[in-house]
Amino acid sequence: MTERNGREAWPPELTELLRKVDKLRRSGRYTEALSRMRQLTETYPRQARVLLEMGLTLGIWGSAPTEALPWYERVLEMAPGHASAHLHRALALAALGRHAEAVADFDALEAVGFRKALVLHMKRAESLEVLGRHAEAERDWTLALAEDSDNPWLLHQRASARARLGRLEEAVKDITDALAAQEGEPVDAELLRDRGVLRTRLGDTAGARADFEAGLAALREGDPSGLADDLRHRRQEMG
Repeated sequence: MTERNGREAWPPELTELLRKVDKLRRSGRYTEALSRMRQLTETYPRQARVLLEMGLTLGIWGSAPTEALPWYERVLEMAPGHASAHLHRALALAALGRHAEAVADFDALEAVGFRKALVLHMKRAESLEVLGRHAEAERDWTLALAEDSDNPWLLHQRASARARLGRLEEAVKDITDALAAQEGEPVDAELLRDRGVLRTRLGDTAGARADFEAGLAALREGDPSGLADDLRHRRQEMG
């Protein structure tokens, strides 16, 4: 087998072998998929894609980020600029609570113009929030919204970040926009509760009461446990 850039050229048969592994993973046959991946890593130890797929099998399909991490490291030793390995190492580090290291990987991806900007900004924002770097997290939620401007979940996350920064009126607007973006869908009682809390902090008693009452009316099966009690308690506190 000839080499290119220090790595073996791609064997044509590997495409079909990896496709079979992916089919096993998606059909819930994780143990068999993992066994096949172990065999492939032994047969093709210089194939970055094989090592990456081993990491993905463990990290995503096996929910084992600790075991996945060394495989991403092996890919990056072989190919330091491998974007997918950087991304999944960052995600594994975040899952393990190593958020400062995860942010460093996300920063490295941003520096090279990583094409999945939405994922990068969302995940980096989550790590930044854990680190208490709320201004930077708010920036990343804003950058994520530049990629998906009408996403109610992203608007809710930015509202939470802005609330932590004391930017309450902007946070209220974000939640109002999130509610408007859900037009045609069931009203989100959690969004109404959170907007009511913000309005309470702003001294808008009437607006807060209206949100808590609307939230109670909008409750549906599957809402977070305790949400109904929280809404009732907050409405009662309004007098």
